[in-house]
Amino acid sequence: MEFFFYEEELPIVRKIGEVGDALGYPTYVVGGLVRDRLINRPSYNKDIDVVCVGDGIKLAQGVSELLELDSPVVVFKRFGTAMIKVEGLEIEFVGARKESYSDDSRKPEVKAGTLEDDQNRRDFTINAMAVALNEDNFGELLDPFDGRADLSKRIIRTPLAPGQTFSDDPLRMMRAIRFATQLDYDIHPETLEGIKANKDRMRIVSMERIITEMNKMIVSPIPSRGLDMMSECGLLELVLPEFEKLRGVEVINGIGHKDNYYHTLQVLDNLAMDTEDLWLRWAAILHDIAKPPTKRFSKEQGWTFHGHEVVGARWVPKIFKRLKLPLDSKMKYVQKLVRLHLRPISLTNADITDSAMRRLLFDAGDDIDDLMMLCKADITSKNAAKVKRIKENYEKVKVKLKEVEVKDEIRNWQPPITGEIIMKTFGLKPSREVGVIKDSIREGILDGLIPNDYDAAYAFMLGEGEKLGLEVKQ
Repeated sequence: MEFFFYEEELPIVRKIGEVGDALGYPTYVVGGLVRDRLINRPSYNKDIDVVCVGDGIKLAQGVSELLELDSPVVVFKRFGTAMIKVEGLEIEFVGARKESYSDDSRKPEVKAGTLEDDQNRRDFTINAMAVALNEDNFGELLDPFDGRADLSKRIIRTPLAPGQTFSDDPLRMMRAIRFATQLDYDIHPETLEGIKANKDRMRIVSMERIITEMNKMIVSPIPSRGLDMMSECGLLELVLPEFEKLRGVEVINGIGHKDNYYHTLQVLDNLAMDTEDLWLRWAAILHDIAKPPTKRFSKEQGWTFHGHEVVGARWVPKIFKRLKLPLDSKMKYVQKLVRLHLRPISLTNADITDSAMRRLLFDAGDDIDDLMMLCKADITSKNAAKVKRIKENYEKVKVKLKEVEVKDEIRNWQPPITGEIIMKTFGLKPSREVGVIKDSIREGILDGLIPNDYDAAYAFMLGEGEKLGLEVKQ
């Protein structure tokens, strides 16, 4: 078959082939663009990967000259690659190569090779296809491992024996699961067994590279597939053992609790229907992460997990640090949602007071809408009547939140009386008394004892100062 290029790509790939002919290099487009075009899937980016049987850097420089590009060729001599940017496309060039690996490293010994050598070293059959760019065979698809057939069968399969492919580059095990999750494909049974057999080889891969693949799984349409496949292959235990420990149901006196592993996967998928936000999805993954150590059984209450939200929030920074996830506002956002994830649902079990709404709005701030989305996803009971009741109460909480927010303007609110005003009024320096008065004003407004305005708060401040034996100095 002749491969189809988009109209904006065609003049550029023709020029690449022209330079390849002038240099005497067989030249090909390979990788994701070929795969995605064959299944009519929009590529995630504007990357084109070009392989030549020759010097990739020299080919890139020749293409840049022919296209008269203003921007320089970016050369990565260490890797023998070069990159140019043209009309919104990023085109990377590399010479065909073959690789060999030692047992204790994923850094290969690289040598120049043929196109066949280059295709042999590819991770999966669906990524090992090449499209010719030279004049005499332009557009011809070279598919030595039946990758096109595997696309039709929706299968992820290694081109060589799985043990060799995964031992050479263990990250390919994560990539197999990532592609299966993104594309909604199955992993070929032999390839799946290869992952299980080589899982310990993953220990030599940097966490940064592992988490990049994992994040791509998490933002896929059905993210639970990726985590569940990681678990099946033994990789989840290596990367996120806390999640693996959520598995299982313990039964005492005929009373069991839900399997929090599958519950969390369902919460994640529920949330994925409403948002593509990576960090909100991470909050779903970690929201019940501390249930195993907080699990208790009593005859009166059955199974409880008291305080798991507090312990889980305390774990978030440690988990993020180990996984090389950002320790900035994104971590604090996830930590906040884990800590607060029970609050909206708990409000559905009682009369909804303005005071409770004010406190929730104050604590959640701008993240209240995301918190409510997470809590809605957390409703997973198999008891249809219970789900119906909780969802109805959940909607009442949403309505009440809007009413209180409009009336009291609490979201991201700061008390109208500052510490500076307290110190000036009573002639104080920074001290415990200042904190006590400030806290009392905040609690008074949140509890509805005083309105959220300056005059009421000032009068309340004077009363609190009097209780502490303070005199007004101004």
